[in-house]
Amino acid sequence: MMAHGESVLEELEGDAVTTAKAESSTAARRALSEAAQAEARYAHRKKAMRVTMVALAHVLFAALVILVLVPGKRTVPTNVPFLVAILLTEALYLWALARKDANRAAYSWVVIIVWAFFFIWELFSTQLGTANPVLFPAPEAVFNVFPTQWPTLLDNLVASLQLLAMGALTAIVAGLVLGAICGWLPGLRSVFAPIARVLAPIPSVVFAPYIILLMPTFRVASATIIFLGIFWPMFLNTIIRVTSMDKRIVEGARMLELSSFEMVKDVILLYLLPGVMNGLNGQLTAAITMLTFAEMLGASSGLGYYIINYTNFANYVNVIAGIIMVALMVTVLNMLINKLRRYAVRWR
Repeated sequence: MMAHGESVLEELEGDAVTTAKAESSTAARRALSEAAQAEARYAHRKKAMRVTMVALAHVLFAALVILVLVPGKRTVPTNVPFLVAILLTEALYLWALARKDANRAAYSWVVIIVWAFFFIWELFSTQLGTANPVLFPAPEAVFNVFPTQWPTLLDNLVASLQLLAMGALTAIVAGLVLGAICGWLPGLRSVFAPIARVLAPIPSVVFAPYIILLMPTFRVASATIIFLGIFWPMFLNTIIRVTSMDKRIVEGARMLELSSFEMVKDVILLYLLPGVMNGLNGQLTAAITMLTFAEMLGASSGLGYYIINYTNFANYVNVIAGIIMVALMVTVLNMLINKLRRYAVRWR
């Protein structure tokens, strides 16, 4: 009897364990199913939102084109350049969508904001005529500047790019190389790091009056202002990054008995390259700010000069066209930097 009772008890315990395992497995499957369903719902909502954004962008595009084609209260020279700009922007947007880029949602938001801005601008300036005609000229008049003054705009764009290369590019290279050398050699670091900590936070534009007096031409002075504004922060950040290098890299290089020159050239500069490439967009923003300021000081060419020159004559049609030109220049340079980053640091 006792043996039979023990056998029955073992069977009941086994059934309980089996039932518990089955319930646990069922609960796990249910949890996985619920997670999969939640993920599917999220993906569906995300896709629906993406489709809605694309549709809204196209609707705003169509509404803007119709609004531009309808004659307004304000007389405009021609709407063809403005329509061409709208169509080119839409074509670039469609090309970005066709590439199935991960940033398609961001592109849709940008295009929606641009179309909404143009729609409001067109409505209150050209169609209703309620906006101040001097401060808020019609977009047709602004975009008509590009085909009528393209040689002047192109010359000023080239002058700005040359000045940017003279100041910013040389500052980045010099800050990187000299910062790597001073960061590696303790003697130089102890001398120049304190100086860099003082000068890096000071905007270079405060030195403008003295730089203009000391330099032979306004162009050299403008390049110097840009150089100083980029060099000292770049120099200081490079020193800090070198001193915070992974100790294993330093010890491995010492085991190879590398000279200081070989250490800087073959190890430190390669170690710094990804960080430098990632920071180029921020450096470009600072460089463009100082470039525009420097060109407004007394230059005879450049987009900054173009903008301030027409500002003095209250010609805000050309001023806005110059601002758009600067925005296009910054956009293209950022795209080139992103492509250069993907090529230069492919291992990242």
